[in-house]
Amino acid sequence: MPMIGQPAPQFKAQALVKDEFKEVSLSDYKGKWLVLFFYPLDFTFVCPTELLQFRDKMESFKKLGAEVIGASVDSVHSHKRWCKDDLGELNYPLIGDITKRVSRDYGVLFEDKGIATRGTFIIDPDGLLQYMGIHNLNVGRDADEILRVLTALQSEELCGAGWKPGQKHVKVG
Repeated sequence: MPMIGQPAPQFKAQALVKDEFKEVSLSDYKGKWLVLFFYPLDFTFVCPTELLQFRDKMESFKKLGAEVIGASVDSVHSHKRWCKDDLGELNYPLIGDITKRVSRDYGVLFEDKGIATRGTFIIDPDGLLQYMGIHNLNVGRDADEILRVLTALQSEELCGAGWKPGQKHVKVG
């Protein structure tokens, strides 16, 4: 199981990048912040709301020097069809984790169902895991909250509950 402050599990996998299939790896993102999120399946109900929200917030992630990657246990061919038919271009890679290795390595695979739950990981430029959030299949995550956490992590300050960019940090002493 991955742990905060430890190296993020390495991965190398096929991904849909724009309209092409390419291999992506964690090492491709060395020196950058990376938001890696897992979702259960293509062609479902909650998942597209998340993928589209990440797409709509991409400029905000880029302004923070962060890249985004989505991943599910579907094939890259399924991703391509889903984007073509329903989602449009996402502007970030979608990993096709059909071997389930990446999902398993990140601790988000429901072995009995063969799908990933909703897991979100923020990896710093040194490849260390700085945030992880994992929750059930019924509730979509909020990209604005991920942006808030990313901004807080990048501040390297103490950030109290509900802290938002521009607010004061917690001071000790």
